[in-house]
Amino acid sequence: MGSVTATVAPFTTSNVILWFRTFRAIAASGFRRYSTYRQAAVAGIVTNVVFGFLRCYVLLAVAGGAGAAAGYDRRQLATFVWVGQGLLTVILLWGWTDLADRIRTGDITGDLLRPVHPVTSYLATDLGRAGYAALARLLPPTLVGPLFFDVYLPTRWPTVPLAVGSVTAAVVLSFACRYLVNATAYWLADVRGPMILWTVGSGVLAGLYFPLRFLPEWLHVPLWIATPFPSLLQTPLDVLVERDPLPVQVGLVAVQVGWAALLLATARLVQRRAERRLAVQGG
Repeated sequence: MGSVTATVAPFTTSNVILWFRTFRAIAASGFRRYSTYRQAAVAGIVTNVVFGFLRCYVLLAVAGGAGAAAGYDRRQLATFVWVGQGLLTVILLWGWTDLADRIRTGDITGDLLRPVHPVTSYLATDLGRAGYAALARLLPPTLVGPLFFDVYLPTRWPTVPLAVGSVTAAVVLSFACRYLVNATAYWLADVRGPMILWTVGSGVLAGLYFPLRFLPEWLHVPLWIATPFPSLLQTPLDVLVERDPLPVQVGLVAVQVGWAALLLATARLVQRRAERRLAVQGG
């Protein structure tokens, strides 16, 4: 038995350019890797579109004759649903077990011996995956929805770049959360428990099943500030449909960025702690 520790090159000025080139190369490989699953992408698109119709009709029924619910009009609700369906695979709340699987099999030792930190390597791969998903899985639902429903288009020019930044922050935040859940495999023999808790909690509290503003204000506001869940999906969608004034939108994205930075730092800390105790059979 022997301990394994990652060997990471010092982050000095002389290797900054090399670091960015490496990060870009890993992201590009992630894009190519996920672009090979074309049949799975087609099946996922069909599923997202079908559930898009179901969710849209349910939320429009909630709006009812008043034509609005929780501050969303019917067009905003339609956009919330269809863009949300497209963002599911971009942000990827569930289904990622690469790290946990490699810890269980011992293949994680190969990651620790590489000159790129595991958190950095997996993040770059995930950004490449998200880039492909934005083309293959985000566009179809956002194109299908307007064919059958009246949708909301942004009226303020800062909304589009702010929404792009919000989605990017959500992807990074989702990765950090998934990494932490997977990293429990360093201490637990079976990570199905943490995975189930994450799946249930993130689905409900991220705004997937219904907009969190349907909840009382005394409940959804603390959730937004004290937990990272609303920043995963609810914030990008609210920014896109311009649910709030521009200053509030900027504040919500700032909360997203703060959570992403905090949980990425936590992931690196957890990884360092795990390396101190990791022992792999065979040396």
